Amino acid sequence: MRLLFVADLHYALKQFDWLVANATNYDLIIIGGDLLDLASSLDFDVQIVVVEKYLARIREKTRLIVSSGNHDGDSRSAADESVAQWIQDSRTDGLCVDGDSLQLPGAFISICPWWDGPASQAELERQLAEHASNVQGRWIWVHHAPPAGSPVCWSGKKFIGDEVLLAWIKKYQPDMVLSGHIHNSPFYPDGSWVDRIGKTWVFNPGKQIGPCPTNIILDLDAMTAEWISLEGKSVRQLAVANR
Repeated sequence: MRLLFVADLHYALKQFDWLVANATNYDLIIIGGDLLDLASSLDFDVQIVVVEKYLARIREKTRLIVSSGNHDGDSRSAADESVAQWIQDSRTDGLCVDGDSLQLPGAFISICPWWDGPASQAELERQLAEHASNVQGRWIWVHHAPPAGSPVCWSGKKFIGDEVLLAWIKKYQPDMVLSGHIHNSPFYPDGSWVDRIGKTWVFNPGKQIGPCPTNIILDLDAMTAEWISLEGKSVRQLAVANR
């Protein structure tokens, strides 16, 4: 089974075009947050309408997972925390979103929403605790921010990852965590697109200009991860035991 992981597209429509054109090459495409761009001059509601159409086109060709990032929030929760309600509303057959899980042959995927404060953080921890009892095969998380202290969150000057996620990784020990958020980590000498924390492989494909997004191809049969960017290709063998 071949999975394609991208993140931080930030309304780069040519990169969405690339996903549509290549969707049939993969059993599942995972978009790990920041589909939209808060810094764009284009109205947020217009961005949502356009991206929803792209998601529908991808879903026609293969299964799709979408998690939210810090650029995707369009609503406020009862606790006055940012929520990507438009992503929730996009849920349909073949498209799993924030809060969902997906059972694949030999793997269980937890889709983590962007958390913006104590209420959404607690809700996500409840989700992970619930999912922990249902895992069959390898456990994969999709979580927009990378874990603290890892080269996958290196900003060029300091580590700026998520301390809470790091604690969750140590507690639950998933097999893989797919993140993004820190755009240049894979391109810095002290950064990386891949790291291992205990038994957990963590990934960040980064972000690049041009029509092709940086991406990671996970082959769950061969247990390999391949990072593809303007710098070329890098392949890592993943020595992860079955649960």
